[in-house]
Amino acid sequence: MMKTASLIHDQCFVHPDAKIGEGVEIGPFTSVAGDVVIGDGTWIGPNVSILDGARIGKNCKIFPGAVISAEPQDLKFEGEITTAEIGDSTIIRECCTINRGTRDRMTTRVGNNCLLMAYTHIAHDVLVGNNCIIANSANIAGHVVIEDFVVIEGVVAVQQFVRIGQHSFLAGGSLVRKNVPPFVKAAREPLSFVGVNTIGLRRRGFDTITITEIEDLYRAIYVHNNNLSQALKAAEVEFPASAQKSAILDFIQASDKGIIRGPQ
Repeated sequence: MMKTASLIHDQCFVHPDAKIGEGVEIGPFTSVAGDVVIGDGTWIGPNVSILDGARIGKNCKIFPGAVISAEPQDLKFEGEITTAEIGDSTIIRECCTINRGTRDRMTTRVGNNCLLMAYTHIAHDVLVGNNCIIANSANIAGHVVIEDFVVIEGVVAVQQFVRIGQHSFLAGGSLVRKNVPPFVKAAREPLSFVGVNTIGLRRRGFDTITITEIEDLYRAIYVHNNNLSQALKAAEVEFPASAQKSAILDFIQASDKGIIRGPQ
């Protein structure tokens, strides 16, 4: 099979030790350090900085001004060798910053098929799942976990060590101080449960029966009972076993930071 040559502009710098895949395109004034891996078919625009520890997958797009794998903004960082990993087919727009990990997780990771819009910041030791959308100027602090299919609107700030559950939706301008359970919409200040992310779930193929079961479960947790521990016990007994029930109850029970409040 014929190999596809990479198109590396003569006015960029690529360290000779960097591992560049087939069909990679790198624009002018971009800098690629030595301890870097870039997968096949990835496009990197002008004025991008890709620093030591970057591991970039196949068929990604990285737009001008992005900085990938800079040292973490953490005073506890002592120069340990860590990484920032980007999955396949992920788009990183203008001026995004993704810091590499610390000794806590040794990596920062963004999954496959994600879209990080302009000026998003992903701090050290953050784990972002697959198929996530993080809109403009969102700031994700260190050690945060964002599960699959999460949508975060613009100018959202997520506090360190928070976990955001799969298929959830966070409204623009939100301040996220507590964990956000799976499948929900979250908005207002302080951040609160405002319903199930029914539109997102339908777009991803969830049927009406499954969505109704999720809505009923959250009604039991957030509406029918004021005491969370009692609500969880009731939900465990009253609802049939399902993958969605397990995901919700396991998430809440493991949330030592607590979860967002219910509707007021």
